[in-house]
Amino acid sequence: MREKILVVDDERLIRWSLKENLGKSRYEVIEAENGNDALKIFSESLPDIVLLDINLPDMSGIEVLRSIKGMDKDVPVVIITAFGNIQTAVDAMKFGAYDFIEKPFEIEKLNIVIEKALENAFLRREVTRYRTKDGDYALESIVGNSLRMQELKKIIRRIAASNTTTVLLEGETGTGKDFIARVIHDQSSRSHKSFIDVNCAALPGNLIESELFGYERGAFTGASGSKKGLFEISSGGTIYLDEIGDMNYDLQAKLLKVIDTKTFRRLGGTTEIMTDVRIIAATNRDLQAKMKAGTFREDLYWRLKVMQLLMPPLRERGEDILLLSQKFIDRLNVEFKKHIKGLSEETMKLFLSYKWPGNVRELKNVIERAMILESEEYITPEHLPAEIAQSDDLRTVKQKSGERFDIPIPEGGLDIENVEKELLRKALEMAKGNQSKAARLLNLGRDAFRYRVQKFGLEGEMSGEN
Repeated sequence: MREKILVVDDERLIRWSLKENLGKSRYEVIEAENGNDALKIFSESLPDIVLLDINLPDMSGIEVLRSIKGMDKDVPVVIITAFGNIQTAVDAMKFGAYDFIEKPFEIEKLNIVIEKALENAFLRREVTRYRTKDGDYALESIVGNSLRMQELKKIIRRIAASNTTTVLLEGETGTGKDFIARVIHDQSSRSHKSFIDVNCAALPGNLIESELFGYERGAFTGASGSKKGLFEISSGGTIYLDEIGDMNYDLQAKLLKVIDTKTFRRLGGTTEIMTDVRIIAATNRDLQAKMKAGTFREDLYWRLKVMQLLMPPLRERGEDILLLSQKFIDRLNVEFKKHIKGLSEETMKLFLSYKWPGNVRELKNVIERAMILESEEYITPEHLPAEIAQSDDLRTVKQKSGERFDIPIPEGGLDIENVEKELLRKALEMAKGNQSKAARLLNLGRDAFRYRVQKFGLEGEMSGEN
C-alpha cells in the first residue's frame, strides 16, 4: 500500500509539481491550498507525512502544524519555506516539525528528506509498539492461571503473530471480549495503525453503513460532501465489530464482500477502494441459532470463524477470581488513594461460591463499590451486594462437592476425554438434542457446554432448539 503525502501550499503550480513528481514514485499525493482545508483533509485522510508551506492565506503554517500535532503527534511534518522565512521555519521545529526545505527546492533532495522522515516515524511507532507490549494490553496483562486461560493466551499469541484478517470472539457479556480484541491488535504488526471500535447494536443499520464505508456527495439527503469510511481510514489496522450478531442482514452481505475481496464502495460511489484491515468480530449471541432463524448469514459466519476464541465465563475459571480481585484492588487503591490489602476470608468464600452472571465486568463493579464504602484493611461481606452477601450458593457447592458417583475404572484404565465425550453425548440424547437442557443436566453454562461440544465435534447431535 502506497504511503500518503498531504501537500499544503497556496501556489497551485507547486502543488501540481509535487503531485507530478512524487506521485510517479511510491507515494499517493493529496492537496490542500489553505490551512482550514488542510486540517479537514488531514482528519479524514490520515496521511503518513505532511509537506506544509509556512505562509498560507487563512492562517499561519505554525497554527496548522500545532493542530496536526494535536491530532497525531507522530506524523512527520516538513516545512516548505521561502529564503526570508528561515528563522520561522526553525521556530516551527520547536513545535514538532521534522525538518524544513527552502524554495526553490530540488525534488531529489526533497525525496531524501521524505524517506528519512517516514523511516524516523516508523521507528518511533515501533518503539511505542514494543513499549505497549509491556503495558496495559500486553499478553501478561491477561489475568488468569486456570487451564482455560492458559490455552486462551497461547491462541491469542498465535493470532496476533499471524496474518489472518478475521477473528471471531464469542462469550457471555462481561467476559472481556473488547479487552482481548485490543490485546490482539497491540501485539500484532498492525499496532502502529488504528484500532477502531464499532458497536453494531448501538447505531441503526443505515448509520453504521455510512460509518463503515463512507459516502460520496449527494449519496443521501444531507450528504453535502464526501466522507471516508472506517474501512478506508483504518487500512493497515484493526476494526473491532462488537455485537456482530445485531448487524443488519443486508449489511452483512457487504461486510462479506470486504472480507472476500478486500474492496468496497462508498455509498453513492462507483469506485472500488482497496483496504487492508483485520476484522475482529464479537458477540454474546448464539450465532448458530441466529443462522437457523435466518437472521445471520451462514457464509459470513464461516468466514469470520477462521480464527475463533470462546471466552470462558468467570464461574468456569474459579481459581482466577481471587487473582482478578487483587488486580482490581491494587489498581483502585491508586485511583481512590486507599490502602486496602485484599479480601477477607469470608468474602473470598462468597466470591468463590457466587456464579458471577455478569462475569469479569460484574466482579470489577463489585470491587469498586466495596472499596468506596470500605474503611478497613480488607473488603468484608457487609459491603457486598445482597445477591452475593446473602447467597446460598456456598451451601449448594458444599452439598454437590460431597456427592460421590460410582464410576468403575477397568484394569487397563480409561481415557477421561472419552468419558467427557460420552457424558456430553448422553446428555444430548436425554435432552433430545436441546443444548440448553443438555447443559443443565451437566450443570454447565451454555457457552461452556458449546465449547465442549465443539471440542469433541458433536455439533451434529444438537437440534435447532435452544
